Amino acid sequence: MRKRNVFFLLALVLILLLAVAPLIVTLGAGTYAANHGCVLHEGFVNPCIVDGQDVGQTLYQLGMVGWFAIATLPLGLGAAAILILVWIITAVAARKRAKQGAA
Repeated sequence: MRKRNVFFLLALVLILLLAVAPLIVTLGAGTYAANHGCVLHEGFVNPCIVDGQDVGQTLYQLGMVGWFAIATLPLGLGAAAILILVWIITAVAARKRAKQGAA
């Protein structure tokens, strides 16, 4: 695989990870709350005692991070689409240069 392709592939993975990061955080908070028998929702903070400490406020804040996905998902998909378009354009240009150099 060429360096250019590796760069574009890594950039695409990074963009998509950043786009879904708020959802990953929110799912993690929900999983943690469920595993410890706590209630987590967007209405208000619920008490959640884990190892003698109330982590309800922290879980609530982590759960609210998911709302950032309203911004990050469309922006990430747009950035990914632009990156793929640039990737295609550079690949076509590289093929044309290679054909002209071989001729």
